Amino acid sequence: MPFPLVPSAAELWQVDETTGAVTVSAQPRTDIFIDPAGSADPMLNAATLLGPAPAGDFQFSARVTVSFAATFDAGVLLVWLDERRWAKLCFEYSPAAEPMIVSVVCRGVADDANAFVVAGPSVWLRVSRLDRVYAYHASVDGETWQLIRVFKLDDETAGDRIGLEGQSPTGEGCGATFDELRFAPERLGDLRDGS
Repeated sequence: MPFPLVPSAAELWQVDETTGAVTVSAQPRTDIFIDPAGSADPMLNAATLLGPAPAGDFQFSARVTVSFAATFDAGVLLVWLDERRWAKLCFEYSPAAEPMIVSVVCRGVADDANAFVVAGPSVWLRVSRLDRVYAYHASVDGETWQLIRVFKLDDETAGDRIGLEGQSPTGEGCGATFDELRFAPERLGDLRDGS
């Protein structure tokens, strides 16, 4: 990565110096979520590894593998501005006990959008920035990308941070590994053509 990543809790993150894989030990009952119904207190206690997003367009991707054990366990690519403005692209364990792609965008309160079920323990996730807009994509093979959502957090992106997150909101913790990490200061050409 062309910028430093800072952990929320250093003891929860490990880097394999040989492969570059990054592993997080998500702790029990941890999440980043603000219920839009207001029926629960905000949860902002998940393990994060974040760095300042460079200026300009970029693409940031990783293969994510999660040791799913409980509902909503996830490995996440995270865009973070502050506690009320952030966005997650999650490889998450659904209430139906299926690994799936989920996205959440918070502007004061969070939304929650399910995309598709993944048949396996790993998937590729990507966040791209185009001017002031972010795009989330997922891929089952690391080659062909499916658009999950396009959004804007704020009119400015100078304070945005990007990185990784691990969560286990209902469980006793889980592990998530991020490998094949790639950062490219390149503009994504087309949001919908699979590239």
